[in-house]
Amino acid sequence: MPTEQKPTRGRPSKIDLLPDGVRDQLHQMLREKRHTQEEIREAINELIDGHNLPEEMKLSRTGLNRYASRMEEFGAKIRASREMAEIWAAKLGSAPTSDVGKLLLEFVKTLAFETSMSMAESEKTVEPKALGQLALVAQRLEAAAMASHKREKEIRQAFAEEAAAQAEKITKQAGLSAETAADIRRQILGIA
Repeated sequence: MPTEQKPTRGRPSKIDLLPDGVRDQLHQMLREKRHTQEEIREAINELIDGHNLPEEMKLSRTGLNRYASRMEEFGAKIRASREMAEIWAAKLGSAPTSDVGKLLLEFVKTLAFETSMSMAESEKTVEPKALGQLALVAQRLEAAAMASHKREKEIRQAFAEEAAAQAEKITKQAGLSAETAADIRRQILGIA
């Protein structure tokens, strides 16, 4: 179980104070995972020497280990979020234009539901302001869902119109009658 970070007074760490090029090299080496932390520390300390930085700017083993652990924990959270987004996007539909929107909409709906449930289960009286905010969230969620649905419908309609025009053009080139081409066009547009 990861330990919680203690709040600091906003003092930058040694790594925060490194020149951009040195810090970028450190991040790249940590991401690649081809080097041990000791190899990384030695390489970065050589870069610090090369930039004529003071001796106290050099990284210690514990300082680098602490920073690398924090970066790995942060990276793991990002990877988990991406994986979860991919799973939910696959569950919510296959329209690539709306995967993220659907995911966010479902996420906010879930949060609003959980909040309302915890408020209902609480012994405290629900403040009118909180109720108003939940009602506003619900209203905005519904408006967003309607806008998303309308946008998807417009996209499907535009695609169907393009397909119908192309089909009509091809059928005329193939020598079919104008009536047959128009019938194919109507059938394609009826799908949208």
